[in-house]
Amino acid sequence: MAILGAHQSIVGGYDKAVERARRCGCDCLQLFTKNNNQWAAKDITSQQARRFREALDSLGLTHPLAHDSYLINLASPDPPLWRKSVDAFVVELHRAETLEIPFVVTHPGAYTSADEKTGLKNVVRAVDEIHSQSRGLKVRCLLETTAGQGTSLGWRFEQLAAVLDGANDPDRLGFCFDTCHVFAAGYPLAPEKEYRATLAAFDRLLGLERIRAFHLNDSRRGLGSRIDRHEHIGRGELGLEPFRLLLADDRFREVPMYLETPKGQEDGVDWDAVNLKTLRLLGLIGGVSRRR
Repeated sequence: MAILGAHQSIVGGYDKAVERARRCGCDCLQLFTKNNNQWAAKDITSQQARRFREALDSLGLTHPLAHDSYLINLASPDPPLWRKSVDAFVVELHRAETLEIPFVVTHPGAYTSADEKTGLKNVVRAVDEIHSQSRGLKVRCLLETTAGQGTSLGWRFEQLAAVLDGANDPDRLGFCFDTCHVFAAGYPLAPEKEYRATLAAFDRLLGLERIRAFHLNDSRRGLGSRIDRHEHIGRGELGLEPFRLLLADDRFREVPMYLETPKGQEDGVDWDAVNLKTLRLLGLIGGVSRRR
């Protein structure tokens, strides 16, 4: 079976995020290591880190993943903001290292008042600077596929390939594949022929072996909308089939997959638990279909 989990709040402590993940049936979890809408944060104490690792071990969760602050923009044409973003991401890496989290996910950024070419050059510069400042750390950066809303980069596989090809140390980069974003960017994920074509395009330009995490999200908007709106599994424009195909794909059996679907409870229903159950049922269906 696939390794499935969800993004969890760190309110109350990092160990509490692990407990929430276990309660809804997660195998793994993603979290922010700080308030994602603020630049500054208190340092993570050794006690906090120890409690986090102990909670993972005692509750049997694996593959913790961190997501960086939404304020960071590595493609920014504004020199002060670009520098602030680079320095802030280095801090994100150090925080993840303290918690022994192996990867930090980031969006490549938005070029705003500049152009795509300039934005991509800024991302490459940022990646090189981040790698220079984080030598000796085990934690690695994962660039996330995006929906392409506004001037955001990373919605075309070619854009991500430009960053990978331009980086001085590409082996330190990996990717996070977001189903909602890829679909909204214009890449179909069903039926099977289209699914295979999209994954073949990714493999040709970036390498499937570089996908170190998946974000599993349905989409409220249609194929090619370039609008980033997540929906519960099977309740959006993607439907169930793309998730069945993904869960049946043996190439990703060991790659952790994280929900970023809408949070909250409705009539006592924990939506993370519902979405995880849906995915696990699809995994069983996909397995039977594959053997026929």
